Amino acid sequence: MKDKRSAKTEEKTNVMRILDSKKIKYNHYCYVETGETNGEKIAAILGQDPAYVYKTLVTVAKSGANYVFVIPVKEELDLKKAAKAVGEKSIDMLKSKDLLPLTGYIHGGCSPIGMKKFFRTTIDASAQKLDKMYVSAGKVGYQIEIAPKDLEKVIRLEYSDVTV
Repeated sequence: MKDKRSAKTEEKTNVMRILDSKKIKYNHYCYVETGETNGEKIAAILGQDPAYVYKTLVTVAKSGANYVFVIPVKEELDLKKAAKAVGEKSIDMLKSKDLLPLTGYIHGGCSPIGMKKFFRTTIDASAQKLDKMYVSAGKVGYQIEIAPKDLEKVIRLEYSDVTV
């Protein structure tokens, strides 16, 4: 696939630096000039099937614990399945205003890699069948392509069916 980077925006994100330091193979793509944050539109910009493009969602449980879920951009998080997957009675989406102080990321640029602290991370079971997936590189306008097995080398994660 043709690389979507432009010379003007050739910038490394913290996610890329983390992957480089661990010698994890990945490809990165930049589409900053579009300002796009919608996952399905990002898939189109990258020329990829949306089934390979995942979004990172941060939740808060009734217990007060936070959890991260990584799901395909075309899907919705099933809050009941998600709560069950992490052993909680109920969970809700984290308020957008709480995302940056908690994770270090903003809406549209949240990556499962490199958050301020580690949160239990669950990836939708659909990713287990993939040889590659796309997730945010930690900034709006940047994505990385990585094999799920390589993502497992960077963060502790589990797989579960958590979509509607």
